Amino acid sequence: MSRSARITAVAAVAVVAALATACAGTGATTDRGPAGAATAGQERAPDHRHSGVAVPPPAPLRDGERFVELAMPQAYTPAAPGGVGTDEYRCFLVDPGLTGDVALTGSQFLPDNLDIVHHAIFFRVSPAEVASARAVDDRSPGAGWTCFGDAGIGGNPAWVASWAPGADETLFDADLGYLMPAGSQLVMQIHYNLLASDGRPGQADRSGIRMRIVDDVDGIRPLETELLPAPVELPCAPGESGALCDRATALADVKQRFGPEVGGFADQLVTWCNAGRAPAAGDTGSCDHPVRQAGTVYGLGGHMHLLGRSITVELNPGTDRARTLLDVPNYDFDHQAIVPLDEPVTVSPGDTYRVTCTHDATLRARLPQLRDQPARYVVWGDGTSDEMCLGLVIWSPA
Repeated sequence: MSRSARITAVAAVAVVAALATACAGTGATTDRGPAGAATAGQERAPDHRHSGVAVPPPAPLRDGERFVELAMPQAYTPAAPGGVGTDEYRCFLVDPGLTGDVALTGSQFLPDNLDIVHHAIFFRVSPAEVASARAVDDRSPGAGWTCFGDAGIGGNPAWVASWAPGADETLFDADLGYLMPAGSQLVMQIHYNLLASDGRPGQADRSGIRMRIVDDVDGIRPLETELLPAPVELPCAPGESGALCDRATALADVKQRFGPEVGGFADQLVTWCNAGRAPAAGDTGSCDHPVRQAGTVYGLGGHMHLLGRSITVELNPGTDRARTLLDVPNYDFDHQAIVPLDEPVTVSPGDTYRVTCTHDATLRARLPQLRDQPARYVVWGDGTSDEMCLGLVIWSPA
């Protein structure tokens, strides 16, 4: 596996929250920024709590579509693994009962307990991988299994749907969809944020998904989700102090909470994105990602956690072909969405994506979920009190 492919794979292992709509309503206001870029603009929520509103009804079915609704097999009460940390990532195997090849042209996450559900990602499990997923489930006590990062079953499950606050139904154009062969199942990964439980332990959840399925896949352009991570190297704010303000100590804390693979991703990003140079502490980080395969981009999104301020994704920066694909100048965790491009953009090998994020450590003292957490040097991590810088590209290979 090439180094860039490894970074993308580990990004899926360390990632959260994508969002996922290439064409439709998401609950975030949008306008158009420079060069026709997709731009999401929202005032920051005062406390970054989920709105708790009821799930809106889906759009009407289009020709050839049908709905399939799934939920986790039983209610689950999350807890930090080993009692360490304030987050749990739990995976559940769900079976849509596919007897033929289909395309997933839309999806709508059905959150049961918005107090604790931080985000959800759905991975397609091929028929050959189902037995492995069942074996992992059988070995794990209780419903599902712990899965910081990806689906936790090995192999290469593909990211096909996701939800984060502010996203409603994911609805693609009728001729765009994620292909699912007969016998495929889904792993539903849910990030439970235990900081958001308002001090009420033992809250249970039984979330699900409404899938929009097309049985005739002829003419469907297959979609893929490309992940573009960048380093986060955010020092403690002026006036903050404590053991975790030391980078090495903070990184060791991430490894303790999430394991060496997730915990080591911060250093891997520095090696890849900074060409091995020492990490530069600051509120802004970026990374260039080469385009490896020709295709067409239909929408983009950006993901950070509670300290995020802004995120952009550019194509071919610094050249006469430069253009801004995504511009989110007022990032709001409670209003995340994939934003469609005005017009699809063709990309080819030799092109470069650049993702850039700005974070603000002073928000830690102002947000209810974080103000009681110790000051820390913030690096990439899966926890609510950690951070991410992640661009998401919804595209179809040529």
